[in-house]
Amino acid sequence: MGKIEIFDLEKHFAFYGAYHSNLINIIIHMIFVWPIAFFSLLILYFTPDLFNLPRIEISLCGYDLVLIFNIGFVLTLIYALFYVSFDPKAGSLAAFLCFLLWVASSFVGNYIGFSLAWKVVLAGQVICWTGQFIGHGVFEKRAPALLDNLSQAFLMAPFFVLLEALHTFCGYEPYPGFNARVQSMIAAEINEWQEKRQKLIY
Repeated sequence: MGKIEIFDLEKHFAFYGAYHSNLINIIIHMIFVWPIAFFSLLILYFTPDLFNLPRIEISLCGYDLVLIFNIGFVLTLIYALFYVSFDPKAGSLAAFLCFLLWVASSFVGNYIGFSLAWKVVLAGQVICWTGQFIGHGVFEKRAPALLDNLSQAFLMAPFFVLLEALHTFCGYEPYPGFNARVQSMIAAEINEWQEKRQKLIY
């Protein structure tokens, strides 16, 4: 597909879509991608405060919520700003979900502590990643995108899963004609991949 410009949403989404064209694999990713982000933020809750800012402590129904401005917060902010820069509407929703996950992971992390959190994170990550690899190996029959574009797979996957869901259930697209152009690019990329695959076989 060639080099992808960092803020070219059509090319990024087409690259992602070329690896996620099977309906079952798409559903699997809708189920597991955002939980992977949650479990990542959960373990990052136990990283040190980066800015020496006071913690925000809130009591909710007898439970304490402690927000720490650490690596988890920084990554949440980076992801949120990156998504908004791609598409103000869907990106704003994605940014909201990122901060919601940060708050939720902070609540869970503070409640269960590190000794239990790392076990929960390990189990959660294993289940989620296993599900995704099954989706690619059994249903998509194509290696995951992370093997070809690591940063795109990790940074963009949550946003693209959300964008896919918004289009599927609400008919949303960032601007008129977006989906038609992306689907055309996906079809072309899949055809190119299949041709290369056939040459390797024969």
